[in-house]
Amino acid sequence: MEGKLYLVATPIGNLEDITLRAIKILKEVDIIAAEDTRHTLKLLNHLEIKKTLISYHRHNEDIKTSNLIEKLLEGKNIALVTDAGTPAISDPGEEIVKKAIENNIKIVPIPGACALINALIVSGFSTKQFSFYGFLPLNKKLRKEKFDELKKEKNTIILYEAPHKLLNTLNDILKNIGNVNIVLAKELTKIHESFIRGRVEDIIRDIDSVKGEFIIVIEPNATKKESNDDIKTIEDLYKLYKLQGLEKKEIIKKIARDKNVAKNEIYQYFIEKKLP
Repeated sequence: MEGKLYLVATPIGNLEDITLRAIKILKEVDIIAAEDTRHTLKLLNHLEIKKTLISYHRHNEDIKTSNLIEKLLEGKNIALVTDAGTPAISDPGEEIVKKAIENNIKIVPIPGACALINALIVSGFSTKQFSFYGFLPLNKKLRKEKFDELKKEKNTIILYEAPHKLLNTLNDILKNIGNVNIVLAKELTKIHESFIRGRVEDIIRDIDSVKGEFIIVIEPNATKKESNDDIKTIEDLYKLYKLQGLEKKEIIKKIARDKNVAKNEIYQYFIEKKLP
């Protein structure tokens, strides 16, 4: 009888985010296939679990997939984990899932932490429809093609980016999409977790640290290169910035800049309209 392939989500930072079911499966399987065995070993040691670990990452995926499928067909139960989060989401997993389906091997998802979902739900942007693009291509031609695609996107957009490439990507967003509203989710679930909200140009100017892992969330419909000049009223702007979690002082500053008027005029308007 064939074994089962378990896709086990692991913490993206805080080790307490692992589920009871994930712990149970990691204890019960015969083999754990890990993106980085050294990283996974730390988690297993924390959970006091001792299991056979097999390296499974982007560079050996082709070879190791066949090997793992053989073990599954022999009746071994295997858990696939990545360094953080859910397997197959911008991480290894897609290929072995396809092969498992071809071989009629049962696949069991073990849900848990997923960085893109956590970034989305705190963004303040629409969660009804969203598009996840993962890491953008580095190749210039492919990158341009991807930005041409992003320009037409009407849903909330979610991107992953490494710290040393963040400013380059933010500048590319500014150049190709416009000075749109975004949220940077930094070091999710970790000690230095933070959220940076505002327009791309302001964030590029004000950001003081690009250390850590980042998720970029782009406001829906922003890809039409709309600016706040398209929004008719100050009340609309107020609602937009309030939704982003900005304080009243910062909202007044931004509206004054968007409307090209003095801040005290916006402040007086707030008083007259009794905006909180």
